[in-house]
Amino acid sequence: MDLKSLIRDIPDFPKPGIVFRDITTLLNHPQGLRYTIDTLTAKCRDYGLSPDYIVGMESRGFLFGVPLAYQLEAGFIPVRKPGKLPAAVHSIEYDLEYGSDSLEIHQDAVASHHKVLIVDDLIATGGTAKATAGLLEKIGCEVLGFAFIIELIDLGGREKLPDLPIITLIDY
Repeated sequence: MDLKSLIRDIPDFPKPGIVFRDITTLLNHPQGLRYTIDTLTAKCRDYGLSPDYIVGMESRGFLFGVPLAYQLEAGFIPVRKPGKLPAAVHSIEYDLEYGSDSLEIHQDAVASHHKVLIVDDLIATGGTAKATAGLLEKIGCEVLGFAFIIELIDLGGREKLPDLPIITLIDY
């Protein structure tokens, strides 16, 4: 299936010169969505990845992470922006191009012996994925790899990530 044909390009969003890769059209296509999850699952199995948990990055990582967790018989854990989780959290601050941001995970979500796979809809510069991996490693988790639907190759995000399996389905 040609997944790229199910992604809508929106020029000049969120600002001039940017082409936004809109996944809502993929999510709205039953066969495309099933194919996406089935393909991610197959690629994870091809790599021999057997995570205890899928860690979905806010917020579109949740959309693909939960069904992938179900398929891999793993739990699902969200990583969120500050102030979105109600219980005690672990957090990590990371640098952006202009400024900084932080991510949080519930303290009781994972333990140091857990194996995790990080999932999001898209990898661009790799900053958020790298920070998520850093947060999980700080807790003591074993990060098995990363899975993304879309990779924006020219932005070089893959090079910022640890030398682990990186699964992508669509390249731009």
